[in-house]
Parts: sequence; structure tokens; C-alpha cells
Amino acid sequence: MSAKLVGSSLTRIMLERGDKHIWCAVSNDSEGHAMTVIDKFDYSLLVYITSFHDGEFLCKDGGSWRFAIPVRKIELTPKEVGL
Repeated sequence: MSAKLVGSSLTRIMLERGDKHIWCAVSNDSEGHAMTVIDKFDYSLLVYITSFHDGEFLCKDGGSWRFAIPVRKIELTPKEVGL
């Protein structure tokens, strides 16, 4: 796999290989805008993407998006929070 696969391209490849419910930052403006949702703590734009159809990513709740960046949602450890 190429290291060049990032952003929405990576999400499309993950869906093609059969991944389901990919946790993504989404936007209809740009990939850069999709990532700002994390910096701004706008978690309403973090959704589970379930498919890609006609140039749009579709989310679990029925919405559609032009850009979807896969992100990781993990539990923090004491070391990660400085304890």
C-alpha cells in the first residue's frame, strides 16, 4: 500500500476492502476543513461513514459528505495525560 493514501482517498480504499462504520471527520468544503473539527472540538462533524456512492460519503445517520478523513477514537492512558 502506498504511503500517499491519506484523507478521503484512504477512506474510499478502506470501504472498498470491506471496512464498515469508519470513524471520520467530515466536511463538504475541503479535507483541511474536515480536520479543523477536531481542533475546534466540533464533535458533531465526527461520524461513522458506511459507504461511498456518486462521489459522496454516506454516514450511518443518512447524511452525505464530499470529504471524509478517517480518525482514531481511543481511550487515553494515564501516561498520555501526564499521570
